[in-house]
This record gives sequence, C-alpha cells and structure tokens, in this order.
Amino acid sequence: MKMYCLPFAGGNSYSYRAFQEHVVFNELFSITSIELPGRGRRIREALLEDIELLTDDALQQLLKFDLTQPYVIYGHSMGALLGYLITKRLIKKQLPLPQHLFFSGCAAPPFMTQTTIKSDLSPIEFTQMLRDLGGCPSEILDDPQLFEFFAPVLRADFKAVEVYNYQADTPFNIGMTVLTGDQDSETPKNYAAEWQKETTQPIFMQEFKGEHFFIFNYLDEIAAIFKQQLSK
Repeated sequence: MKMYCLPFAGGNSYSYRAFQEHVVFNELFSITSIELPGRGRRIREALLEDIELLTDDALQQLLKFDLTQPYVIYGHSMGALLGYLITKRLIKKQLPLPQHLFFSGCAAPPFMTQTTIKSDLSPIEFTQMLRDLGGCPSEILDDPQLFEFFAPVLRADFKAVEVYNYQADTPFNIGMTVLTGDQDSETPKNYAAEWQKETTQPIFMQEFKGEHFFIFNYLDEIAAIFKQQLSK
C-alpha cells in the first residue's frame, strides 16, 4: 500500500527518511514524501504563505500518482492540516480517497486558528521558539549562515498555518488515527480529540510521552499502531 507523507513546517521530502528506513514501515507501505515549493528538490521555486495554496500545490503533486491503488495519507503538524484539506478537495472532485488518515502533532482544524503567531517573531525569539519546539537540529540553530537559509521556509510555513480559516464541512467517512505527545504545548489533548467531529468513523487516539516531535522516538510503536488500524 502507498503512504503519502506531508511535511511539517520547514520540512521537505527527506523529513520522513526515518519512516522510510524503518523495517515495519517498509513492510507495510511504499512511502512517498510530497515536496512543497521552496525546499528540497524545489528549492528554486517561490515559497507559499497561504495554506490553501500549499494544499493546491500538494494536491497536484499527489495527483501525479495512481490514486486508484490503495493508499493512506500521513501528516505531522502542518502536514496533518494539509492532509485534511487535501482530503476535502479529493471528495469534492470525486477522486479516489485514502483508506485511512494518520495525523500526529496537530490540533483539530477548528483550533488551528488559535495558535500563537510565530512567523513575525524577532530573530532571537524565533530561534528560541524553535529550540523549545524541538525538531530543528542544533547544528542549524547554532550556525547563523545555515539558519539564515532555513528560516524563510519555516516562517513561510508558520504564516501559512496562521492565516488558515476553518470552514466546517460534511465529516469524512474515513478511518482516522490521531497521535499526540503529552508535553506538546502545540497540541493539547482535548484539541486533538476534536478530530472526531471531522469523520463519521470512530477515531483512534494514542498519547505518547514527549514534546512536539515525539514521533521520531516511537517508530516501532507507531508502526505497530498503523498496522493494527489497517487490519480492521
């Protein structure tokens, strides 16, 4: 089965390399990471600061593949929001839908508009915020030239999420798994639980110990959850 992965803020097609190299994930899925403009293989393209435009772009990348073959969508943080918005577009276009949605580190869409504004922080505040959030290697944060290269991508992605405007719609009829970190200030558990309102099927929720990027510390456990959910 194919798994299409959508990047978190500042991420690129290499962000889920740990998933691609994991034995169980490889047994379950053929993993493809969607590349957004302004990074990775598309570094020369202009960054987008609007989540709807990012969604349109990601959807066009996804439509290059054969969606008539069974597939799932996975996204962490901003990637979860992209996965949600892509699924809405697939439904409206009457295109083949994912068999399951796997989301992590992301509050339900209605609560995404309540996030703290990060894109306009001063350089010092921005760097400290990223240290607190985790996920950004210290080698980047401690190297002014390297950080200057990555900072515009992060700021653009944060801005894209900040301008998101939730529009209620008919709930999906798709299975959904939601993973959270117990110390993730970005995703309070009660906000994550509200994903249930976005699908008619009972969601599966699992909380792990850790902060926003807890996922990379629990690859074995997450792979087991994905396998279990797909076997239902």
